[in-house]
Amino acid sequence: MFHPTVFDNLKVAFENELYDLDNLDGRILITGRKDIWDMAVMDREFSVSFRLTGTEWPTAELKLAAPLKELAAEILEQEGAVPACGLHVLFHMDIAEAEAERSCAAIEACLCSIWQPENKPVQTVSSVYGADPAALLRNTAELSFSRRINEEQMEDIPELVAHILATLEGLRSEPSLQP
Repeated sequence: MFHPTVFDNLKVAFENELYDLDNLDGRILITGRKDIWDMAVMDREFSVSFRLTGTEWPTAELKLAAPLKELAAEILEQEGAVPACGLHVLFHMDIAEAEAERSCAAIEACLCSIWQPENKPVQTVSSVYGADPAALLRNTAELSFSRRINEEQMEDIPELVAHILATLEGLRSEPSLQP
């Protein structure tokens, strides 16, 4: 009989929390979902993207990852193995090129005030080559967590999601980020 892995159990817990906020509460709109089994390296990755209802930006993306080493140790019940997954939270938004420095500083301040992360958020700003110079830049701000998560952190999922929602609201209300 199939025994779900830590990855499977966490994925379902995150789906339950987020889909309830979408379907039952109407607070968010899920805009994308990926469940990837990378056959080249045998890694698993799950991601779900969403935004606050009634808004177009910013969007949040929650990523859960389990490399082969973790999955194999759990499935083979290796002695001393403590299976866990990596967790990343990303926020995607467009910013004006003329305001990029100010916007990035405001994004970092918002993320740090809500999350108080151990690791500084990483922002990646990109544009389309040859696009109109007045076009907006795409900013992806990523929070990575130094500790891996497992089923012992399941009860923290509602609080984690609440932090994501607070961040979406904080970014949405930041004057320098208005489209």
